[in-house]
Amino acid sequence: MKKLDKLIIRSFAGPFLLTFAVVEFILLTQYMLKYLDELVGKDLGSEVFAELLFYFSINMAPIALPLAVLLSALMTFGTLGEHHELTAIKTSGIALPRILRPVSFLVVSLAIGAFFFNNYVVPKANLKAYSLLWDIRQKKPSMNFKEGAFYNGLPGYSIKINEKLNDGKSLRDIMIYDHSKGGNNTTVILADSGRMYTEHDDNYLVLELFRGQTYVDQNNGGFRNSSEQFVREKFDASKIIFSLSSFNLDRTREELFSDNKMMKDIDQLNSVTDSLRRYKARETAMYAPNVDPFYMYFKADTGDVKNGIKFNEKVLEKEKELAPLNVDVLLVASTKARNVKSFTSGYLERVNTLARDANNYEIEIWRKYTQSAAIIIMFLIGAPLGAIIKKGGLGVPVIISIIFFIIMYVLGILGEKWAREGLIPVSVGMWGANAILFPIGLFFLYQARNDSSLLEVDFWRKLMTRLRRNKL
Repeated sequence: MKKLDKLIIRSFAGPFLLTFAVVEFILLTQYMLKYLDELVGKDLGSEVFAELLFYFSINMAPIALPLAVLLSALMTFGTLGEHHELTAIKTSGIALPRILRPVSFLVVSLAIGAFFFNNYVVPKANLKAYSLLWDIRQKKPSMNFKEGAFYNGLPGYSIKINEKLNDGKSLRDIMIYDHSKGGNNTTVILADSGRMYTEHDDNYLVLELFRGQTYVDQNNGGFRNSSEQFVREKFDASKIIFSLSSFNLDRTREELFSDNKMMKDIDQLNSVTDSLRRYKARETAMYAPNVDPFYMYFKADTGDVKNGIKFNEKVLEKEKELAPLNVDVLLVASTKARNVKSFTSGYLERVNTLARDANNYEIEIWRKYTQSAAIIIMFLIGAPLGAIIKKGGLGVPVIISIIFFIIMYVLGILGEKWAREGLIPVSVGMWGANAILFPIGLFFLYQARNDSSLLEVDFWRKLMTRLRRNKL
């Protein structure tokens, strides 16, 4: 490897690692905000949070790579152009494609590695991430007794504590509504003071009450008669034990989530897609035989057959002359027509659902290819554009990167939506964004190779100055 290649690779590697970390952090933060309400207040611990963030950061990596490559390429070659290093290299007889070659090999290798990473590592990370997220959703929030407010987190009980002492265990003025055995708050417990603590490795909560009374309404909320009454019982000390099993983070078997499309590699996705396509074709072919019985009534009344009975011609002619219009026949016919319409609508919806499901799985297949190809295309846009603009740092490169990333994102969303609904082939919808941006990258490469000033800021500034002078 020549010194020039090492210089360019070193110039690219630093900004790439920095921008990748920043983009990954931004995307991960934006993604985790969706689940913030489900994570807060459940006393998960730093280990669970770290595990969840690690798995979701793997999920975000294929999305962050194209943007990181685009931004780092703009910064690297923009800085080289701004410091006139590109000009010095070109004057020595080295063309721009030769300058881009070492980083191009690096980016192609990165794209290939990203494909295998996206195909084998990301599905396993998704399986662990979403199974863990499911378990977190099922976990109840941690107990938080607020003074003067009822706490309903313990099944079957509503507890109000008017004062909590500084030791974290001692309580005063306690009211408990016990509806664990049904009824409408028929059991009320009042206590002057108490203590709260856990036992058996925090699996049970013990609420120890002192100097209180228990009130039980034996009527249970119905109409009271003379034989029913209130029961009041005094106590000096009483103890209530609550199970805290619902507050633990119980892990579900990951195999239960493995059928989701995000948890499968290309071979598994192909298998499911082919099965859904065959099932859809079989259902479509079975429509005619399934709808045929709805027309049996009309078939039975054709020719010389009426309601399944064969008549001779004389009887049929006499029947036509004498019989008035049969209203019942019209009612039966309209009912059968509605049945055919309802059956067809339901059948069509089922077939369309199968088609959408198959398209969704096929979309995941192509996504693994398009996300890797986007890395190369973003480099093809960023590197020559940076050489043309000749602006390094984080100002102009960030703005340009955001613009192209938004274009790619919007085109990708539109193509994916149209492909899912079957408006266009799935391959066309998924490759559409890359197909549109690829010629743009070639155009920038052509401009940079010919040292065009069309895209330079100074070119447009001078052009505007000339236009103002001409007007004057």
